Amino acid sequence: MMRNLITTDWLEKNINNVRIFDASWHLPTALRNGLNEFKKEHIKNSNFFDIDKNSEKDTFLPHMLPKKEYWEKVLSHLGIKNSDHVVIYDNSDVISSCRVWYNFLYYNHNPDLISVLDGGFKKWLLEKRQVTTEVKKYPNSLYKAEENSKLVLNKSQIDENIKKKIFELIDARGKERFLGLQPESRKELKSGNIKGSKNLPFKLLINEKDNSFKTKEELASIFEKNKIDVNKQLAFTCGSGITACILGLANSIISGRKPIIYDGSWAEYGLK
Repeated sequence: MMRNLITTDWLEKNINNVRIFDASWHLPTALRNGLNEFKKEHIKNSNFFDIDKNSEKDTFLPHMLPKKEYWEKVLSHLGIKNSDHVVIYDNSDVISSCRVWYNFLYYNHNPDLISVLDGGFKKWLLEKRQVTTEVKKYPNSLYKAEENSKLVLNKSQIDENIKKKIFELIDARGKERFLGLQPESRKELKSGNIKGSKNLPFKLLINEKDNSFKTKEELASIFEKNKIDVNKQLAFTCGSGITACILGLANSIISGRKPIIYDGSWAEYGLK
């Protein structure tokens, strides 16, 4: 059973038994810097995980999955062992921790040992739990990864699916963007969506008050109301591969399945 989410209570009790990452990533329009905010305050024992820095460098597309050897180098430098239970949180409006959770799954970290902190730093602060400015150093490790290529899709597979309808593609962007009524922030992108895809704005799945996920029953109901059958093969897309992973985590909570993500998302498919 995948331990997708852990509570703030659980983390507080187990804070010295897990490895913790702040994976805050913000849209450019938010005018926020995750690392700078981390330096000002963060959860004890946590390190900062830079999503952009730890992504594929040899591409014009944002935060794509890195090569296996690079991922191993990053995690070894951070002192992560294959046996570690890794907890990821964020302080982001786009719940960016879900993206790093997906990356760990893609590289075959034990799914029982990779979790997102439900509600993230927002909930932690609302509950007035302890924060620090100290950054703990960990000795280097020798992390070994294996790719699970079944969890990622490329553009040609998306094009093929439009004809063959092998899976249902679900888009996490807001309704206005999905329908092409709101222009894309990246000038090189056209507006609209991938033919045949369905829209499920990720914000529907999150409690605005504390950034926590809605209950399993509520999530299942939201999927159903949006005519998305979790018993079918589902894949997820968004603007650039971040919020698609929120839908992927929600689907994992409901169905127990690992998420399948179109990594390039609209940043690739929407190019003019």
